[in-house]
Amino acid sequence: GHYISVDTSYEGEKAVLSSPDLYSEEWSCVRLIYQIATTSDSSPDPARLNLYLRQEGESFDRLLWSAKEPSDSWLIASLDLTNSTKKYKLVLEGEMGQDKSTSIAVFEIKITSGYCIECDFEENHLCGYVNRWNPNVNWFVGGGNIRNSQSILPKDHTLNSALGHYMYVDSVYVKHFQEVAQLISPKTTAPISGCLSFYYQLKQESSIVFTVYLRDMSGFYEEIWKTDSALNADWALAEVDFNAPYPMEVIFEVAFNSAKGGYVALDDISFSPVYCSNQTGALFNPANAGCNFEEDLCNFYQDHKDGPGWSRVKVKRNMYRAGDHTTGFGYYLLANTKFTSQPGYIGRLYGPTLPGNLQFCLRFYYALYGFFKMSGTLSVYIFEENHVVQEKIWSVLDSPKGVWTQAEISFKKPMPCKVVFVSWCKSFWDCGLVALDDVSLSLGSCQAADLLLPSPGECTFEKDECVFTQKKRGRGSWHRQRGPTPTSYTGPKGDHTTGVGYYMYIEASNMVYGQRAYLVSRSLRGTSGKQCLTFFYHMYGAGTGLLSVYLKKEGDDEEIPLWRRTGEQSISWLRGLIEYESDTNYQIIFEAIRGVSIRSDTAIDDILFQAGPCLEVEEIQFSSGYPDSLNEIEY
Repeated sequence: GHYISVDTSYEGEKAVLSSPDLYSEEWSCVRLIYQIATTSDSSPDPARLNLYLRQEGESFDRLLWSAKEPSDSWLIASLDLTNSTKKYKLVLEGEMGQDKSTSIAVFEIKITSGYCIECDFEENHLCGYVNRWNPNVNWFVGGGNIRNSQSILPKDHTLNSALGHYMYVDSVYVKHFQEVAQLISPKTTAPISGCLSFYYQLKQESSIVFTVYLRDMSGFYEEIWKTDSALNADWALAEVDFNAPYPMEVIFEVAFNSAKGGYVALDDISFSPVYCSNQTGALFNPANAGCNFEEDLCNFYQDHKDGPGWSRVKVKRNMYRAGDHTTGFGYYLLANTKFTSQPGYIGRLYGPTLPGNLQFCLRFYYALYGFFKMSGTLSVYIFEENHVVQEKIWSVLDSPKGVWTQAEISFKKPMPCKVVFVSWCKSFWDCGLVALDDVSLSLGSCQAADLLLPSPGECTFEKDECVFTQKKRGRGSWHRQRGPTPTSYTGPKGDHTTGVGYYMYIEASNMVYGQRAYLVSRSLRGTSGKQCLTFFYHMYGAGTGLLSVYLKKEGDDEEIPLWRRTGEQSISWLRGLIEYESDTNYQIIFEAIRGVSIRSDTAIDDILFQAGPCLEVEEIQFSSGYPDSLNEIEY
């Protein structure tokens, strides 16, 4: 047969192979048979094979999958494609890296309708199912007229003939007590829930345990099905409710007690998005368990016997007190705001009830002001529904003062539970201010979420400058920075993404008045329809100059101004929103102009391109020059 491979004679370039226009209103599965071969042991810049989804109307390709592990045999990757009404293309990209001896080859790409975990075992790639090799008992392919085992079944289930295939495991070679054979499905790559069904035969002389597990990426097993009795030697249907909100593998495991145990056969694994009991799967929506406090407390509430612990407040834009994390001029929560004569206080904020037995990742932003001792001022507890257990899962150790800092916590509880934010101080002298904002919850552990592929069109500057480059590097250039900028009374204290990450800024002390610095995106794909660009900017410092955003269409000489701010704006990171359209390829340009003094460090962070119109409107700019009354907190 034939395969295609990356031509290695072009150095540093990417090889790109694009599919024709595809269309799938049904859920489908892409299977890719590939190999990355190399002679050298390890390279700092290894070759990679990437698969992108290019959707109609999107300026950015979405990375579906990426591989860099070398292998001496062909490997199979299975990727779920959710149903969509838009046309799309699949784009394969080979990056050679530094290693000259590497080759990247693709043998087959196949798109089939249905889910990747479904299989009838009629094709030689076995849909990406793999046997975990064991010296004695293993899953084998049976049928196809090969009489290779004394306990062979007469017919498979798919074709109901001796020519069809199935998987089987036989006890003949069992040497030890309780040997286990495992057949492992491809990993799910999109959230699914519904009914998993399969056919099996079980012939036993002595006890066989046949179990189906789910295994998540941290290696945690959950049993979802087990044979209950000895069955006659005919194909039996098993159905089990299945819920995989984050990547999981299905494992079919057979354990034997002796060599005379018998055999188990398996065929026709299929999946339906409706639960077996015919209910439609009501998946838990983690979005309901988060809140940015812009409108209200969402599904959070307080216990009134504690007194008013947390208040929802808003700070007008000013130079002294930071605003919220969401936009810089919205609402956040503040504990201990009404100074009471009592010596201490406690504030508890309860979240909504979360279902048990799911892995969660909780993220939130907090900022602390005016404490002598930081530790213990803010803690997070898990409150189990039976109200017996309260477990502290996080508390502040030490953090930069007055900077919105991100915390993330992974947890999983067997029973339904609530997250409780607790702020307290023992005596009046210890009490500062604790601020809380942008609470979000996602399924899967935080570590797994960090491994997920970044959303296309997003740049947080944590690793690099993403799609942006400098027009000219030199004194008038953008720098990637973490922590505060070198000059006091200007620039941010930390980035917007986590509080301890990176942002881009201009260092005014290296520039002269009126000097410009440009940060230019690479050429982005033009689309019909509106696009929304969101970003955060920081303009603090008495001498602050200008920040502008331009759109430059391919072939045009003129740049179209989209957005501009002049002069000092706030001590906070503020959110900018821009709606624009371009049906030809285009670039976005961020231009900063240094102001009158060295106190004009202008910064940007967290740039996000999204297809479709902006869902919110940006607050209108008002003139600079601030009366003192703006320092008040609004309740």
